[in-house]
Amino acid sequence: MFGAIDAAASGLTAERLRMDVISNNIANVNTTRTTEGGPYRRQMVVFAPKTNEENFAQVLSGHLDTDNGVRVVGIGKDNSPTRKVYDPAHPDANKDGYVEMPNINIVTEMVDMITATRAYEANVTVLNAAKSMALKALEIGK
Repeated sequence: MFGAIDAAASGLTAERLRMDVISNNIANVNTTRTTEGGPYRRQMVVFAPKTNEENFAQVLSGHLDTDNGVRVVGIGKDNSPTRKVYDPAHPDANKDGYVEMPNINIVTEMVDMITATRAYEANVTVLNAAKSMALKALEIGK
């Protein structure tokens, strides 16, 4: 039961970070200058399962010493090509009048935000179910 709570809690933390990164992407959809130079690059959160390196025999025998859930490995930058927009009046326009815009697609970001929200809600449901089971287990002894 506590493994489910640990897994859901790590999922809540990870999905919250994912929503923050997506929000940051949406906020920078028109940022053409960054401190690194060039337009803003879309960021993505990379997840990995929380595990210790057990071998297959340990898994089969049930001697698991693993953490449950997910962990954030890092936040990576999307290296897909940037968009070129014709706007000769823009201060960052090149000699041909094109501005290099961030590689952010609002539709993709909104879909990612919806999936992150649904995953967050699913983890909350797991926490509530585990809490309910724990309370019912305590009532058995009454």
